[in-house]
Amino acid sequence: MVMKFLVQFLIIAAVSFAGEILNAVVPLPVPASIYGIVILFVLLQCRIVKVSMVREASSFLIGIMPVLFIPAAVGLVESWGVISGSWIQYLVITLVTTVLVMVVSGAVTQFVIRRAKKRNGEND
Repeated sequence: MVMKFLVQFLIIAAVSFAGEILNAVVPLPVPASIYGIVILFVLLQCRIVKVSMVREASSFLIGIMPVLFIPAAVGLVESWGVISGSWIQYLVITLVTTVLVMVVSGAVTQFVIRRAKKRNGEND
């Protein structure tokens, strides 16, 4: 079981590393983590990586995701002197981008579900 987790984490780490390499090579303002997510998505869609190959490790990482935001929150608290004059702008940007991410995520999810239903011959 430990070896299975280790292999799954290594797959995720390798994809993340590939995202870091792309971030260094491609001159676009896209975070390395986004490159990694896209790479993993493509690998899963092409069935190069099967869901079973990363299921347990990814479930674990999703389960502890709130803990992973602690360093970012601490960074904000430490930077309060710098950002205190612009907190309204930060709040507006945060709210707008949160809603935008929710809308885009919902639309993409609906598209993928509809596409899967069409592929399986189901109709709404």
